[in-house]
Amino acid sequence: MGALFKTLNDTGRLELTTQGPGETQALGRRLGEVMEGGELALMVGDLGAGKTCMTQGIAWGLGVDEYARSPTFVLVSEYEGRHTLFHADLYRVDDPLEIEDLGLDETYGGGGVCVIEWAEKADSLLPPDHLRITFTVTGPEERVVELRAGGPKHLALLERLGEVDLGRGG
Repeated sequence: MGALFKTLNDTGRLELTTQGPGETQALGRRLGEVMEGGELALMVGDLGAGKTCMTQGIAWGLGVDEYARSPTFVLVSEYEGRHTLFHADLYRVDDPLEIEDLGLDETYGGGGVCVIEWAEKADSLLPPDHLRITFTVTGPEERVVELRAGGPKHLALLERLGEVDLGRGG
């Protein structure tokens, strides 16, 4: 049996452990499959923790055929699927004005799905209703992934997500 979510509680928080990039991508794919458009996913975690793997899975779940890569040098990449995926990476951005100029509010407000890596750099600029995905490295391949809904739209997203079997044997 694979990793399963703990029960969604009144805090709007789910947590699970993934074993390697494939499981992180599988979780992202399932998340992308239940997205309805207008979602904002904020990725937080150390370098190499799994943010881009999760984004790749979300893209595939949205029906994107391309391989989502970290947009570190272009800042925002756009992928077409069932909903347009806007993938932002704020790793190299330090000026809040530069973040404001990216126009990210137009991406999630317009029915697309917006995923922001290194989102903690833009916390003060983003709406409270979002999905915060925090990655904690607990081993060479193991990650604890916490999904926390910041409002009703994203709480409903977590409820649609339900239990996830990441396909791990055992």
